[in-house]
Amino acid sequence: MELVPDTSVVIDGRISDRVEDGEFAGATVLVPETVVSELEGQANDGRETGWEGLTELQRLLDLEETGDVTVSYVGERPGGHSGTEAEMEADLDAVIREVAADRDATLVTSDEVQAETARAKGIDVVSLDPVVREVSSLDIEEFFDETTMSVHLKTDVRPMAKRGDVGEMRYRAIGEEVLDQAALRGYAADVLEGANTHPDGFVELDEPGMTIVQFQEYRIAIARPPFSDGLEITAVRPIVKTALEDYAHADALRDRLSERQRGVLIAGSPGAGKSTFAQAVAEYLQGEGVVVKTMEKPRDLQVGPEITQYTELGGQMEKTADSLLMVRPDYTIYDEVRKTDDFEVFADMRLAGVGMIGVVHATRAIDSLQRLIGRVELGLIPQVVDTVVFIEAGEVTTVYDVSTEVKLPEGLQEADLARPVIMVRDFETGEPQFEIYTFNRQVVTVPIGDSDDSGVEQVAKQEIEREIRAIAQGHVEVELQGPNTAVVWVEEHDISAVIGKGGGRISDIEGRLGIDIDVRTHDERPDGGTSGGGTSGGGTGIGNSAGDSRTVAPEVTSQHVVIPVDGAGGETVEVKADSEYLFTATVSRGGEIQVSRGSAIAEELEKAIDHGRAITVS
Repeated sequence: MELVPDTSVVIDGRISDRVEDGEFAGATVLVPETVVSELEGQANDGRETGWEGLTELQRLLDLEETGDVTVSYVGERPGGHSGTEAEMEADLDAVIREVAADRDATLVTSDEVQAETARAKGIDVVSLDPVVREVSSLDIEEFFDETTMSVHLKTDVRPMAKRGDVGEMRYRAIGEEVLDQAALRGYAADVLEGANTHPDGFVELDEPGMTIVQFQEYRIAIARPPFSDGLEITAVRPIVKTALEDYAHADALRDRLSERQRGVLIAGSPGAGKSTFAQAVAEYLQGEGVVVKTMEKPRDLQVGPEITQYTELGGQMEKTADSLLMVRPDYTIYDEVRKTDDFEVFADMRLAGVGMIGVVHATRAIDSLQRLIGRVELGLIPQVVDTVVFIEAGEVTTVYDVSTEVKLPEGLQEADLARPVIMVRDFETGEPQFEIYTFNRQVVTVPIGDSDDSGVEQVAKQEIEREIRAIAQGHVEVELQGPNTAVVWVEEHDISAVIGKGGGRISDIEGRLGIDIDVRTHDERPDGGTSGGGTSGGGTGIGNSAGDSRTVAPEVTSQHVVIPVDGAGGETVEVKADSEYLFTATVSRGGEIQVSRGSAIAEELEKAIDHGRAITVS
């Protein structure tokens, strides 16, 4: 008897089992090189199926040595493949069928489609039932207790976990024994088997080097070399189930969400409880008779079965959005909105009339709104997002109402400078917190009433200095003497260029900024040329004197370039590289500036860091 096994029965170990049982004893097993190649590729990707299949081939060789079976490798190894994974798999199955047909052998498979196709082509087939093990729980669950949010397992490292209350998690070792490769592979195989056999389990993502599985409430990521430097398993689960009434402002938020479809951003730092709050909102809306769907990658929100959870369609959330517009949900939870494509899809669905609730990483509530700038037309932002909810340590700490008014920005006095202004107000008190508008062709976010100098005055300094520096070649200093007047100190040889013929150039600048500017030389300074209240080289001043400039050490993370600026929370500063202006930013309450990687600003900043240039803020 000549048998040609396909990949499915080799992985399951079915051939050696049947040889040992006597059913296939004395048979000649013709192993297609295609099967070997496929198993080798899976093993190189770190997939347990590949290792299991190679182990089965070794068992067959052991049985050959005892005379129980004859093993022969036949056919040719496949060349490169193109197309989808399903198309490549079909091509490999076709090669295996050809091997069986050419040798008039019996094909052995546990793949129902493969078996039926082979029969249709007149090939003898032994069809075996797939090996199925009922998995009700996973082995890694033994590492969890009621306070465990995540478990982290890696080869040659002790088991680690994050445990504690929401917002107060501690990462620590939970075992003394170092895990070896065999143990990690066993846990990984158990996870994959559970995903493939349990009704509440599925593989969310399967790429060379990374597999993401959802099993009941657990989201499990399996990383393998060369993507990671060692086999690693990270399992995460929610530890808190909340309802909307458990949060501050619950009654007002219920009314706001129910009166009409809204655009909401739920913001907070990682682990703050954003997704937990989003789940509570989704469950509340669904209970009110609202059609709710989710867009997630990976799908890990713990919502009831009435809420359908969608992931990327064809690898694109844009296609998912197109499909959802046909489904017509009242609200869609988008977890999480991070890249430019995500913001564009979020905005497109919101402008189509769908209520949208997006989960966004941000260190301050206003930061989440600023992430829309440049991705959505400024005037459309309040139509896309009219509510911002900031979560900190599992609690709602800030809620903003976002709207548009045509008004004179706070701090400006010339009536002809009125413009559309995005007003960001405290949801509870109605007091304005920030204004966002275009100032001298720049989009600025100005805090209201949080410093001795108004936010618009700080921005005005920067814009005056930017305009003058574009003309002058020497040293420039700016001093505001009132909300609408300023003195600019320049070198003697720059006076004529700055003022322009007949004062035309400085008049143009005054008209754009709405500020009267008096241009003088440094020698005319009453203090002998020492700045007392303006900028030096374009800085806004940090510390006790306005001319201070400090060198900082930026940290490059996976998502941001973080610039620490201790003691300057809420101040607007300029960032420079070797005194060359890069950009202007507002320091967060935590004393840092975060620049999203991938942006033009971040690329310039990283380039400066790579070249060893001194990064300063002033």
